[in-house]
Amino acid sequence: MATLPNPLPLLDLPPGTLVDTTIDDPWHEPLLWYADESAQPGDWARLRTTGRPLGLLPVLVDGGRRTQWPEDWDLDPAGTSYPGDHDAEDVLGEFWEEYASDELEDGAEWSGLAPTPSASASETPDELAAEIADQLTEGARMALVPARRSADIPAAIGWSGPLNHENDVARLCAVLRSWEDRFDIRVVALGFDTLTVSVGRPPTTAAEAGALAAEHFAFCPDNIDAAPPNGLDAYAEKYLLGQETWSFWWD
Repeated sequence: MATLPNPLPLLDLPPGTLVDTTIDDPWHEPLLWYADESAQPGDWARLRTTGRPLGLLPVLVDGGRRTQWPEDWDLDPAGTSYPGDHDAEDVLGEFWEEYASDELEDGAEWSGLAPTPSASASETPDELAAEIADQLTEGARMALVPARRSADIPAAIGWSGPLNHENDVARLCAVLRSWEDRFDIRVVALGFDTLTVSVGRPPTTAAEAGALAAEHFAFCPDNIDAAPPNGLDAYAEKYLLGQETWSFWWD
């Protein structure tokens, strides 16, 4: 994947770890920095202000129940392409064709991307992301990643959380880019196999949420299968309609 110039080795950062560990050989430069200490409210906003002019974006990292921090993740930057080389609708359509007939009772056809909701939050997307990040600091640490935009953070580090669903996370980042454009999302937290985004422009009608639920199913089928009540309509009503946070988990 094409990357920005990497200022991480040159910065005077708080105590933490520069991670270059990958599933093959060590990467030629740090993929990210993450702090030794637990994250505190206000850290996300502060690091964004510091890092953004340098091409660095903040994200919370979570060690999870197995205490797996980023150097223990199966990072694979060498196997990751560039999100801009993929089309979000094509990616989602392919996944829909692969999974919908087997896992959805109605076997509906792929209907294309959901419309952009007309309403948006009163805050800017980054202000909202900072608020959401402040709610997720427990058990997490702050990280900085060289990335062009928030949606690219998983690809920039070669994150393999969705490995059982997609080997090249850049294809999913193409979807995140589309959600960034349509729903004002920001990637705020990553775990070994979990992803949380803030949503500055969530769906406000049942129709909008229903169309988006199909995208979520294609992006992460485990979300619908593992989040009762099952079914796209129930998922849309409970997890998408007016919700300012979306979370994903891949088995």
